[in-house]
Amino acid sequence: MGRSRRTLPEELLLLALDPATGTTAQPQSLDLGLAGAQLVELALAGRIAPDGDRIAVVAPRPTGDPTLDCALELLRRRGAPVRAVNWIGGPRLGLRQTYLSHLERCGMVHAVAGQMCGVLPTTRYQATDTEISREIRSRLDSAIRTGVPPDPRTAALAALAHAVGLGKHLYPGNEGRSSRSRLRDLIRHDPMGGLVAHAVMDVQNGVAAQPRRSPAPAGRQAAAGPVRSAPEPARGVPMQPRRGSMARVVAH
Repeated sequence: MGRSRRTLPEELLLLALDPATGTTAQPQSLDLGLAGAQLVELALAGRIAPDGDRIAVVAPRPTGDPTLDCALELLRRRGAPVRAVNWIGGPRLGLRQTYLSHLERCGMVHAVAGQMCGVLPTTRYQATDTEISREIRSRLDSAIRTGVPPDPRTAALAALAHAVGLGKHLYPGNEGRSSRSRLRDLIRHDPMGGLVAHAVMDVQNGVAAQPRRSPAPAGRQAAAGPVRSAPEPARGVPMQPRRGSMARVVAH
């Protein structure tokens, strides 16, 4: 993969940069989004592919991007497909700073040193080429305004922007409500982007989604009797045991 094209993590970060303050919107969820954007970029490069709710490495050769290749190598070392929610929810220390430093080296942003409360040193990042940010934003605006299905890269960017909560940053106020709604709807146009975006939202909501169990062989079901499915709880709401019955704990 050549470096002439900006990667999805870079585009997501540029979208999140506030041109007035030099800070990033939604910094905590943005870190999750950057990890998810790496997965989508690797999928677009043909290195990984979705396998249910898991991510499988299909071509471990390097992409030429050091940060993406580091993620690809970590995925390869797992040896088996990894659940997207577990990967995105894992530690990603310094990932945002890594991409900010890269954008600075590429001349797309410049660092501005400052102080918080007159004591603590801080660094803000101002975009040096606002045309790049406008081009990224115009792709989202066009997809929202025209309703024409966007290309996979733009669809994935929209899904990630929605997942990390950039909708209110990009389309604020009551006048931006319909745009935020359409931004959310773009999630359906890219399967990988949708998988990753939902995983990002699950991690934020504290939902440790359990993998679906494969159906038991017919012979085993016959021997054990009919299997009755338990009611499924709402997301994030633990099921309460029936009154008078003993709660059964199953370790996964």
